[in-house]
Amino acid sequence: MTPTDPAGLPELLLRPATPDDVPRIAAVQVAARAVAAMPPGIHAPDEVRAYLAAHFGTAENWVAEVAGRVVGYARFTRDWLNDLYVDPGRQGVGVGGALLDLVKARHPDGFSLWVFEQNAPARAFYAARGLVEREHTDGAENEERAPDLRMEWPPGSVGGSS
Repeated sequence: MTPTDPAGLPELLLRPATPDDVPRIAAVQVAARAVAAMPPGIHAPDEVRAYLAAHFGTAENWVAEVAGRVVGYARFTRDWLNDLYVDPGRQGVGVGGALLDLVKARHPDGFSLWVFEQNAPARAFYAARGLVEREHTDGAENEERAPDLRMEWPPGSVGGSS
């Protein structure tokens, strides 16, 4: 597949990830979680890296690059957006929106994701792009034991771009 620049950012490149990208993907996740309005990560960086490496082939993995540097990624299956993280220094400039638009294009029949209830910025990001809140939980089923909610991009939705 040809790399794309769906956000209109001339320096942004979206491409399928390779196993060699896993250390950079893990670093983006750890850095983004550290500053996000969500419970602190409960896994050390090496555990995050090992998990992503072990599960690499079980989902699609795409990276966003700027000047050859991984600045964001999305990991998703047919029904779920498992991860969408953007390097803190590149948030708010369209990287996350470009990755989300990619997931929508690859799964036009819809998908769901989980987000922590306290993560108001992420909830607003997804809501502004057409996702709707469908289910709230007390967090008993997630590792952090923090209330979360399932958001869904329904079929036929028209999500905005960043």
